[in-house]
Amino acid sequence: MRLLYFGDIVGKAGRRVVEDHVADLKRELKIDFCIINAENAAGGFGITEAIANALFLAGADCLTLGNHSWDQKEALTFIEREPRMLRPLNYPQAAEAPGKGANLYTLPDGRRVLVVLVLGQLFMENLDCPFAAVNSTLEACPLADVADAVVVDIHAEANSEKMAMGHYCDGRASLVVGSHTHIPTADAQILPNGTAYQTDAGACADYNSVIGMEVDEPVNRFVSKIRGQRLRPAEGPGTLCGVFVETDDKTGLATRVEPVRVGGRLKETTPSV
Repeated sequence: MRLLYFGDIVGKAGRRVVEDHVADLKRELKIDFCIINAENAAGGFGITEAIANALFLAGADCLTLGNHSWDQKEALTFIEREPRMLRPLNYPQAAEAPGKGANLYTLPDGRRVLVVLVLGQLFMENLDCPFAAVNSTLEACPLADVADAVVVDIHAEANSEKMAMGHYCDGRASLVVGSHTHIPTADAQILPNGTAYQTDAGACADYNSVIGMEVDEPVNRFVSKIRGQRLRPAEGPGTLCGVFVETDDKTGLATRVEPVRVGGRLKETTPSV
């Protein structure tokens, strides 16, 4: 199976680069399933129903969220009727939270992809243990038995926590990928037991920015320690950043992982078929 995962969409620049390139990349790379983190898609904070629907039309098969899941209040109700959008799995009293944190998607040919989203604990909101939440889901839906591919999105601040999740899931997931920090890391690899891993996929955003936001206000806050204006997404040319993974048909484990960067300011790299 061939999978694409793209990091956090930030504002219009991120949405534009997704709309401009994802559908073409899916055709060129013969992608079976595409996941995009979209928690910053609406002006940098949350997601709306209209934006989600536009991203599905652009080629997303699943949208993951994160700590900004509910910044746009309509998401609280929209997510209930949209199984292709996931919020963090590890909310306290998760059964009562709107939507789902994991879902098993069936492709037209009958193959199944499990997508799991968890929020990290270090320097983040105080949610339940992400490792326990992931473990119970992987045990209930094992790779190569119930699911043909498994993708775990760990939306977290600390690289150490993301790396620990990769090793914790090694051999039980096709891909463990980090989101949230908006900077693509250079450590795409296949772990010893066959799970593809990258600490952070990066963002779909204008990289002439501070993690996708216009430069002046973040710099002012660091220098003066005083909040001035509201943070606003940078709106220059966007770069599409993500990860391409190919899996073994029998085991569901990774046989290939490569970073993807298209457009904008970063050096472009796309897998060759």
